[in-house]
Amino acid sequence: MSDTASAEPVTSERSADVIVVGAGPAGSTTAYYLAKAGLDVLLLEKTAFPREKVCGDGLTPRATKQLVSMGIDISEEAGWLRNKGLRIIGGGVRLQLDWPDLASYPDYGLVRKRDDFDEQLARQAVKAGARLYERCNVGAPVIDDRTGRITGVEAKLGEEKTPVTFHAPLVVAADGNSTRLSLAMGLHRREDRPMGVAVRTYFTSPRHDDDYLESWLELWDRRGPQDRLLPGYGWIFGMGDGTSNVGLGVLNTSDSFKELDWREVLKAWCASMPEDWGYTPENMTGPIRGAALPMAFNRQPHYTRGLLLVGDAGGLVNPFNGEGIAYAMESGQLAADVIVQAHARASYAQRELALQRYPKVLKDTYGGYYTLGRAFVKLIGNPKVMRMATERGLTHPLLMKFTLKMLANLTDPTGGDAMDRIINGLSKVAPRS
Repeated sequence: MSDTASAEPVTSERSADVIVVGAGPAGSTTAYYLAKAGLDVLLLEKTAFPREKVCGDGLTPRATKQLVSMGIDISEEAGWLRNKGLRIIGGGVRLQLDWPDLASYPDYGLVRKRDDFDEQLARQAVKAGARLYERCNVGAPVIDDRTGRITGVEAKLGEEKTPVTFHAPLVVAADGNSTRLSLAMGLHRREDRPMGVAVRTYFTSPRHDDDYLESWLELWDRRGPQDRLLPGYGWIFGMGDGTSNVGLGVLNTSDSFKELDWREVLKAWCASMPEDWGYTPENMTGPIRGAALPMAFNRQPHYTRGLLLVGDAGGLVNPFNGEGIAYAMESGQLAADVIVQAHARASYAQRELALQRYPKVLKDTYGGYYTLGRAFVKLIGNPKVMRMATERGLTHPLLMKFTLKMLANLTDPTGGDAMDRIINGLSKVAPRS
């Protein structure tokens, strides 16, 4: 695809049409759609499957739709737990909302542990024809001195950490929030975009078979002389296997973001729960783990000099609700579509023109919605606004139904109801930065 050529000999098993770095949901989805279209794809994963990732393990209908599109078996027999909707708790109110009835998305979500969720997607990419290298730790990009374009990656392969070089005219960075590849190409995080932190653990609990995802909108820190309302939310997701995933998502929009130990906040929050739920230290089945949530296009541009960013590497997490998997998979599909079209162009200039379209596709798809999300994040960073929202908003079921659609980004693009038209209209008129 490139007009440039490497000076060293390239072996066929170490070269491809596209290299995808990272076999999380974004990378595996990208690799799946590229391979399905007939392109030669290398999928490079630094760890070995199965492997754990910090996640709430709860999937909205948006993510469920992506799994269906990839042909993943999401039956209960295959180990997937379905959920009907979201239970919201705050301001002394408990409200149970079913996922909306839409033409564009299923009316159920799913729960699955990340320790084998990612592997299922990676294996599906392999079935489609992608070549997966596990224990392949990618380091520096290979840069063409003449053009400044990326033409491959350096990596250390296997337990022996054998140095290897992989070559391709296009590389997809799906290496998560840390995205060493993007940083090496000079793409740094935008400080004006929100960041979140998720911390979670698992408990043996009688609440393991809950068929609603549970979200606590008020996250109180009660450890000091005065109770503090924190900018974030707590969650309880039943895993269906005797355990609950209990965690919290916190935004960097307040002074308390850096000063607090969020693992300790999670412990204190769990200690405030009813004793018979079992969220006690002796019932904890694993350590408390944390991860960053890069939101609202916090790394740009999403395409430059042969490198495309997908998922967390491009800051695709939804600022409204901290959801990342659906957007990781969707951006992977969008990137793959752009690459496939570019691959079919006859000249370098035409291929580049097609690839330059990728950032615009992302902004057209999510830009306005993410701008609304950034405004929302600033609002709820104010404890007074958050308190008023939970105390008054939760008492209006119709308003909360609208809020659920807005927060989960679940609307029909055409032919929807009045709520869909309002949300879609707001997203269209908001700046797509």
